[in-house]
This record gives sequence, structure tokens and C-alpha cells, in this order.
Amino acid sequence: MNWAAIRSIYLYEMSRFFRTLLQSFVSPVISTSLYFVVFGAAIGSRIDQVEGVSYGAFIVPGLVMLTVMTQAISNASFGIYFPKFIGTIYELLSAPINFLEIVIGYVGAAATKALFIGIIILITSFFFVDITIQHPLAMVAFLVLTCISFALLGFIIGIWAKNFEQLQLVPLLIVTPLVFLGGSFYSISMLPPFWQGVSMFNPVVYLVSGFRWAFFGLSDVPVLASLGAIALFTGICVGVIGLIFKTGWRIRE
Repeated sequence: MNWAAIRSIYLYEMSRFFRTLLQSFVSPVISTSLYFVVFGAAIGSRIDQVEGVSYGAFIVPGLVMLTVMTQAISNASFGIYFPKFIGTIYELLSAPINFLEIVIGYVGAAATKALFIGIIILITSFFFVDITIQHPLAMVAFLVLTCISFALLGFIIGIWAKNFEQLQLVPLLIVTPLVFLGGSFYSISMLPPFWQGVSMFNPVVYLVSGFRWAFFGLSDVPVLASLGAIALFTGICVGVIGLIFKTGWRIRE
């Protein structure tokens, strides 16, 4: 394992993040505050509690997941797309490093950025609602695994994309709707039986449910099912990336 190459890629990507540190702080804090104003105050005034948890606290795991997923995808996709765009990807491909080291460098940096912003969102939420985390280690584990798995997805999107518009296509048209329909701001037990069954086909349900269990000890699906869903999704992404580098699809074009 070429740790020097991994470190170089990782630090280069992180330096780009810290150059816009103010934006990285201010933007998620403002967005979270607006969500709490709209969902917590407006809707929360009509919905007192969900399964014994105040509505303002209930939506915190969903807000964190929404931010973490989108940030992990956008950072990873842009991180690998930009070298393709300017042509420096060929320097990586010709260097004495394998695809695993490239992936660890880019995905590790994107996951770190998403984790950093997710923690900022979580800290911000404490200014609006009272939150007690029942299983802090499980919360950290779910947060880290989600950052890594969606950074892998973003890496795939960055390789697939042919222009900057396509970078935003999947996060805006697929991931964000899945998050909103995945029980982020409500419990799927509140839905009619038919739509509860449909929601089981939404992979985000398993991620949000497991993450919410770490906070409040309640979930819409079994915790082991949530862990299995994350492991399966991560494995599929790693397999797809390995196939991409093996065939050179959208990289050597």
C-alpha cells in the first residue's frame, strides 16, 4: 500500500475544503436553522410528538443524514471529476499507485468533509432542541459508514459525469427525493399500510432508521437490517469502482 500517494491525494482534497471553510461552516448552519424554523416551528406546532419524541428532536437525525449524504456525494464526485476535466487524471493513472489507493485518497477526503459538516449540523441542532443520544458509539458508526458509502457513490457519479450539470443530476433528482421520502421528517409507521410497504424499497429508510435508533432507541426497521443495507450498498459501490478501473470506462476516454 502506497501510503505516501494516499496522503498526498487526501491532503490535496482537504486543502481545497479548508480554502472555503467559512462557506462550509455558514451554509450548513443557515440551512439547518431554516429547516428547524420551517419543520420544527411550523409543522412542530401541529405535531407535538412522534412515538414519544418531540417533533423538533425527531427530525434531527433526518437533517444530519440529508446533509451528510448530499455533501459526501458532491465532494467525492467533484473531487474525481475535476482531474478528468483538466486532464490530470492521466498523471494518476500513470503513477505507480493502484486504483484502491486512488479511491482511498479521494473517498477518504470526501467522507471526512461530510463527517465534519454532519457534526456541525448536529452541534447546531442542540441550540434548537434538547437531544439525548442513547447510543453514541452506534451513532458515530452509522454516521461514518454513511459518509463512506455515499462518498463511494459520489466517486462513481464523478467518473460517470461528462459535464458539471450531470454532477448534480443524481443528488438533486434521485438522492434528495429518496431522503425526503425515506422517513427523514416522519415515521413511516404514520403512513397507510400500502405506502409503508413501498417505503421498504427505499434504501434511505434503513439508513435513517438505524441512525435515529442511535439517538432515541426507536426505529422503523430492525437495526441489523440497517447495518446490512449499509454493508450491501458499500460492497456494491466498491465492486462497481473496481470494475470501472479494470475496464477504464469513462476514465481513459
